[in-house]
Amino acid sequence: MSAESMKQYHEEIRESLDNAFLRETLDKFAVAYRANRTAVFADLNAKELIKEIADAKDKYVSRLDELYEQFSREASKRGVHVHRAATAADANEIICRIARENNCTKIIKSKSMTGEEIHINTALEAAGCKVVETDLGEWIIQLRKEGPTHMVMPAIHLSRHQVADVFAVETKRKQDSDIERLVKVARRELRVKFAEADMGISGANFALADTGTVAICTNEGNGRLTTTLPRVHVALCGLDKLCPDIHSAMRVINVLPRNATAQIITSYVSWMTGATNCGVTPDRKKIMHVVFLDNGRSALAKDPACRDVLRCVRCGACANVCPVYRMVGGHKMGYVYIGAIGLILTYFYHGRDRARALVQNCINCEACKDICAAGIDLPAIIQEIRARLVEEEGSPLESTLLAKVLSNRGMFHTLLRFGKWAQRPVTGGTPFVRHLPDIFLKGQGFRALPAIAGTPFRNKWKKLAEGLPQKGKYRVALFAGCAQDFIYPEQLEAALEVFKAGDCSVDFPMEQSCCGLPVQTMGERKASENVAFQNVKAFAAGGYDYIITLCASCASHLKHSYPGLLASYPNMTFEVEQFASRIIDFTSFTRDVLGLGEEGLRRTDEKVCYHAPCHSCRGLGVTEQPRDLLKAGGNYLPSAEEDSCCGFGGTYSVKFPEISAEILNRKLNAFEASGASTLVTDCPGCVMQLRGGEEKRGRKLKVQHMAEFLSSRLKK
Repeated sequence: MSAESMKQYHEEIRESLDNAFLRETLDKFAVAYRANRTAVFADLNAKELIKEIADAKDKYVSRLDELYEQFSREASKRGVHVHRAATAADANEIICRIARENNCTKIIKSKSMTGEEIHINTALEAAGCKVVETDLGEWIIQLRKEGPTHMVMPAIHLSRHQVADVFAVETKRKQDSDIERLVKVARRELRVKFAEADMGISGANFALADTGTVAICTNEGNGRLTTTLPRVHVALCGLDKLCPDIHSAMRVINVLPRNATAQIITSYVSWMTGATNCGVTPDRKKIMHVVFLDNGRSALAKDPACRDVLRCVRCGACANVCPVYRMVGGHKMGYVYIGAIGLILTYFYHGRDRARALVQNCINCEACKDICAAGIDLPAIIQEIRARLVEEEGSPLESTLLAKVLSNRGMFHTLLRFGKWAQRPVTGGTPFVRHLPDIFLKGQGFRALPAIAGTPFRNKWKKLAEGLPQKGKYRVALFAGCAQDFIYPEQLEAALEVFKAGDCSVDFPMEQSCCGLPVQTMGERKASENVAFQNVKAFAAGGYDYIITLCASCASHLKHSYPGLLASYPNMTFEVEQFASRIIDFTSFTRDVLGLGEEGLRRTDEKVCYHAPCHSCRGLGVTEQPRDLLKAGGNYLPSAEEDSCCGFGGTYSVKFPEISAEILNRKLNAFEASGASTLVTDCPGCVMQLRGGEEKRGRKLKVQHMAEFLSSRLKK
């Protein structure tokens, strides 16, 4: 990513969206990867192993200085020279000096993201050296003079025809686009480089402190040739690659290849302990150096909000499952490091100027968090960085306005009520905004936006409450959020029918407001705290068995984020814990608490498909409950990638409408292909996105909230 402004960034994004080959390739990879990863983890308890890795990594991170000193002592005993570089410039200077002192001018390099981080090739070339990448993908992109588009598969964005053209220029002869022949060309060209090289540079997946051992995991033999053939070997690795012993490394190796490429083990795992024999040096020993790069890692290790990123094992899986990466590729979703981890590391390793636009391009679907081999809460750290950027540089105007409005419940609700009247010229008397000028919400033409309801739910509540049980089996409170209170009150009314059938006494605290997630994702930390404070207070005195919300995003935010947001209010700790512990999503409450199923539902033959909201299936871990309910009340037809993002992401669809539209189109194509006539989901935001998209397409599918689906099938 080379853009210096959001306008330029959007232009670069459009280039990727218009690249048909890139889109097709990343689509195929994303689908195949999910299936293959599931299969390769079948014999392991993935969550348990990932937790072990996370716990162990946290211990190492707190001991980086100690582990470095131990590694340095042990490696030095075995003839290895160990260096510690504070910055990227320092690391480049050290490696260039090693080349100069040993008269090295021809250098080969195996794949190293740390090398990419410090731009070592550029530094060595400026010092008069010839540097050749020997990983096939890295060599291809080096010849194209571009960076990797994936941490593990750097040239996944290129077709075989493009590679053939690159090789034709390099070899000065026309090349066949057959993949096997291209591999042979690469092998022939690179073998000469291996034989002539003075120095080999590698990365390191692990640096074992107890023996001074460096280890690399590769799928090509180039890694071993690079570290063994030249008389000088330099291993470059981040301080975060230090670990105590081989047991620590083996734990990660059990997950790394499975998560990276869905294979049980890489083709080669090479362990290098000490300087080995070498016939061409005076003492007949290889000249081996290990350069540890800090470049902000020590400071990051002391950062309580972000230190978990140092757990990263560089598997690249966060990109593999990211709906945004799938649309635009790594060159538009990273600077050096790619995917969710790349958005974060760009800020810490390359500065906020490089990260400013990138860090906005996260849809907060939590797919990366769900799959991370080290259990890193990547979306939360991205939100933390957004908050820091706001604190460092100030808020954009739209962010400031939204923060002020949401912090003042009265003002917020007054504006929504005013919107009911202001929208009349653009709704045409329909439930959708049909004629909104582009000046108001640019790029939103890919979906029909909903109109504000004539009467919000809160204005109907008093009358609706009269028909509900006063002393039911359960005493519950309804958290409406903003979308259902003012846009989709019929969804809440449908839920009341279900609660009534389940003998629930229902309360609706009038002081409640938006959950605050929109301002949280925009980095408005103080406004997010203010909203959380208001909502906890609104429900504090009720003594409810459950607090139920029909929005998966609200439920996940209320349950998981509020305790952290309000941690600075120690006198509220008990209230916040009580509030969070009572939060439950509508679907789980209906299925697991009320026990609604075939006995309580009238089953029809209507063909129904399901969209799993991101914060339901991942944020809350709710997977079987909605499908059980759909099977009990209709003819449920599974569709492709039900649990992938719909492209809404709240404010994301406004900031990046071009990406949101493409994700939505892919989802709707899959649902329509299922043969269903009705699409059901558990989140009003997803309803807004999917229903709006279907309205634009001509309403092939009826889109319903789960509450609407269930209330229409209750046995009377």
